Amino acid sequence: MTDAFQGSLLGWSEETGLGLLGPSVRRTVLDHGAWVDVRPGWVAGADALFERLLEGVPWRAERRHMYDRVVDVPRLLKFYGEGEPLPDPVLEEARVALDAHYGEELGEPFRTAGLCLYRDGRDSVAWHGDTIGRGSSEDTMVAIVSVGTPRALLLRPRGGGPTLRHEVGHGDLLVMGGSCQRTWEHAVPKTARPTGPRISIQFRPRGVR
Repeated sequence: MTDAFQGSLLGWSEETGLGLLGPSVRRTVLDHGAWVDVRPGWVAGADALFERLLEGVPWRAERRHMYDRVVDVPRLLKFYGEGEPLPDPVLEEARVALDAHYGEELGEPFRTAGLCLYRDGRDSVAWHGDTIGRGSSEDTMVAIVSVGTPRALLLRPRGGGPTLRHEVGHGDLLVMGGSCQRTWEHAVPKTARPTGPRISIQFRPRGVR
């Protein structure tokens, strides 16, 4: 189903857990009221978590209308709605920790988790913002935990401008906040470079997709 996964030397602990947030989170303030937080290596034992999710999540392929035809979505997906149990206890712990760290600033808890499996460099997601629902008109947050092989996550202002690049994988946390979903776009581009699989776990508040 995927290319071979090569783990990190730091990621193969049998014990999977979370590091601290607080001062270890680095914030970059962007234009138009947007910001991005990064906490490298937040999940200890992230490669073991990757293997559990790879085998345990009921991944499914989707097809979507694109212009005048129906095409395969270039990644596998699983969405966990509000109140639905997550597929691993570490993801439940991550959501609790994110609520504790961001709850006052966000003003509400994270409610859902969308999982994407990028099987190799041919899988991708095009430029977009999470603007289905409240993200199109309100400030919000999307917290992304990445496990597996690092991939580039790009950000750029809507309408064009300099592109920011973050290589995320092996337990990294990246949070997009403020107006980021409606004033900026993000993407995971295809790559011709041989690369292993990555799983992205996106925590969102109610009504944001």
